[in-house]
Amino acid sequence: MATALVIFLVTYAGVAIGRIPGLMLDRTGIALLGAIAMVVSGAVPLPQAVHAIDVSTILLLYALMILSAQLRLGGFYTRTALRIAALTARPRSFLLILMLVSAVLSAVLANDIVCLAFTPVLCAALLRVGLNPVPFLLGLAVSSNIGSAATIIGNPQNMLIGQMGRLPFGAFLLWCTPPALLALAGSYVLLLLCYRRRWAFPPAIAPDVAESAWPAFNAWQSSKGLAAAGLLVALFFTDIPRELSAIAVAGLLLCSRRMKSRRIIELVDWHLLTLFCALFVVIEGIEAARVPDELVAGLAGHGVNLQDPLTLTGVSALVSNVVSNVPATMLLVRFLDPLPLEPWYVLAVATTFAGNLIAIGSIANLIVLEQARRAGIEIGFWTHARVGLPVTAWSLLVLVVWILL
Repeated sequence: MATALVIFLVTYAGVAIGRIPGLMLDRTGIALLGAIAMVVSGAVPLPQAVHAIDVSTILLLYALMILSAQLRLGGFYTRTALRIAALTARPRSFLLILMLVSAVLSAVLANDIVCLAFTPVLCAALLRVGLNPVPFLLGLAVSSNIGSAATIIGNPQNMLIGQMGRLPFGAFLLWCTPPALLALAGSYVLLLLCYRRRWAFPPAIAPDVAESAWPAFNAWQSSKGLAAAGLLVALFFTDIPRELSAIAVAGLLLCSRRMKSRRIIELVDWHLLTLFCALFVVIEGIEAARVPDELVAGLAGHGVNLQDPLTLTGVSALVSNVVSNVPATMLLVRFLDPLPLEPWYVLAVATTFAGNLIAIGSIANLIVLEQARRAGIEIGFWTHARVGLPVTAWSLLVLVVWILL
């Protein structure tokens, strides 16, 4: 128990900080080292480590990455972002359309991919017309996170929750969509208030974005991707296991006469898949040592019941902003009973909404900030938190009211 607990604490501390002094390790590298330590130390025997990885979740995540890669290479994301950018003459309308489109796309195609594809195009368009890019990029991150809360396939943590809880796609959508819509509407108003009369960008900065690297729009390839997305969503309403539906559709997309499968597979986020696999093993280590059972018993002794939706909301928000929402979900999902389903929905929405609070709260935030930095736009911790704090407070308030109702 002592060995497993030390490895777990060191790993999660490293994931929270994002680095280890003196070493060139990121969060994925730290998680992978934690998994290796669990196996090498004997805390998790190798066969048990392999069994700990939820293959159905990994398959679903992988398949959706293939689908998003198809749309990205087909130029769909670039074309959509450029169409939205044409509205920059009316900043408030532009922000509204941007947030609506990114929220809807994130609900179907995963928020990380939407942020990765949209950010470079927006940076170039906004700098070119002299608009302050910060509120719009923050709007992209905020709306992508909120929109992704509405569906099981909107973000990695929802995929994990949906697979481990065997949650029905339709019921998840019906429960999670109303708070997501209200949170999105309030977030738009809060962004307007935070940046009123600050739409112009004072210094003239030339865009430093390689526009030639953006995929050209291909109507056929984009149509294939959209048709595959529609088919996949339809299959999710059937009794066919989601991971089998997703991997079958991904296999069909790889059968192309014009687009090399290598190009599609190269766009799979192998770092995120590795992070998931590593964290499965790390958490298996403390489960084998019965640490979660003792922790839950200890919390219950102090009146903290994680099955209570309001308590779970608060704990989810706190842990998500300590170690990011994906690791937080992987830790907290182990404490939930199979029934009732409401705590599973609450965990999905709470961890996603909480991801907007600070920059490290979600991977989507980090993607937007990193892509913006490459274009010469710095969005610091406090700049993000100035918007993230009221947006998260409003979103969680909406969730609490929704639970009570």
